[in-house]
Amino acid sequence: MSKFVTFFILLFLVSSNQLNAYAAENHPLEIKSEAAVLLDSETGAVLYNKNSEEKLYPASLTKIATAIYAIENGNLEDIVTVSARAVNEEGTRVYLEEGEKVPLKKLIQGMLINSGNDAAIAIAEHVDGSVEQFADNMNQYLKEKIGVRNTHFTNPNGLFDETHYTTALDLAIITNYAKMNPVFSEIFGTKELGWSGKSWQTTLLTHHRLLKGEIPFEGITGGKTGFVNESKHTLATTAENENLKVTAIVLKADRSEDTYTDTEKLIEFGLKSFKHRVIKHNEIFTFKDKEYYPKNDTIITEHVNGSQETMTDQGILKVVNGNQVIQSIQIEMIAPPKQVEVKKEKLLSSEQSSINIFYGIIIFAFAALFLGVRKRLVKRQ
Repeated sequence: MSKFVTFFILLFLVSSNQLNAYAAENHPLEIKSEAAVLLDSETGAVLYNKNSEEKLYPASLTKIATAIYAIENGNLEDIVTVSARAVNEEGTRVYLEEGEKVPLKKLIQGMLINSGNDAAIAIAEHVDGSVEQFADNMNQYLKEKIGVRNTHFTNPNGLFDETHYTTALDLAIITNYAKMNPVFSEIFGTKELGWSGKSWQTTLLTHHRLLKGEIPFEGITGGKTGFVNESKHTLATTAENENLKVTAIVLKADRSEDTYTDTEKLIEFGLKSFKHRVIKHNEIFTFKDKEYYPKNDTIITEHVNGSQETMTDQGILKVVNGNQVIQSIQIEMIAPPKQVEVKKEKLLSSEQSSINIFYGIIIFAFAALFLGVRKRLVKRQ
């Protein structure tokens, strides 16, 4: 049944055909990090935003992108031979040895759980032949496959480079995409893992204090930490309750403690303030004498107290919370009923004309035949 909409229209959506909806600035929370964003992990709705499109240095949050690219473009059962370049990489390591042979999946685990920079280099060289080629291919993958707009990586581990940057929003989009992969999701949520290497026998423990449980907080499902001097402290976190799944990214915090405080505020705000609702595929929305409908049943995110909805002349349905557009989707336009009826009438008229012509030809043929026979009979008489 059609629903008439004047200024506000019904709730909107996000699914595979979701438009990238960028929230207006809103600051109901006191966030100390330079940039922060909170997304609904399933619909992509922007629940909170602070400087989310500012280009900043991600540090080791880069490894989220490296991991999902390697999982989707490599063979996890491959045995990787570790190079001298990987062994000599600076920063946090899993202490690989030159010539050591390690399964690709194990390297991804060492990179995400223990933030091994050496493992990241070994992954890049194995998947694409060199760090440089890996970076080029990953940038193309992130843009074309995942849909980021303001990201450019020059290495797989996040060590500082002036041209190695991203945004909080892009990182959240990448994390949302990666979490849909069960292998990534498992590793991203791993708290500890036994590690048996050529020169290092240990138990890897996640560096993420919320995931580890060092800072008690319910519902944490995954996380990654980051730090280099130029980026300061960065943190990626996923969490959920019975109603919602969220992804929080905070960038450029002066202190590690601030990243966790900010993240707790974001997650608590998101899980308490928002819920899902379904728009049915057969719902029709009317706007300025035009009718629109969603192609499929669509999950949308709205505030627990309700949100407002608007539609544009282009048929983009938007969910608005306060002054913030949290979701946008392109709705399909259908022909007005009168146009459909006219088309049917024209079609029927065309079909009837064809039938009339057909019968006319038959009648004419019989008439001609009758006249011919009649003339012959007259002559014989």
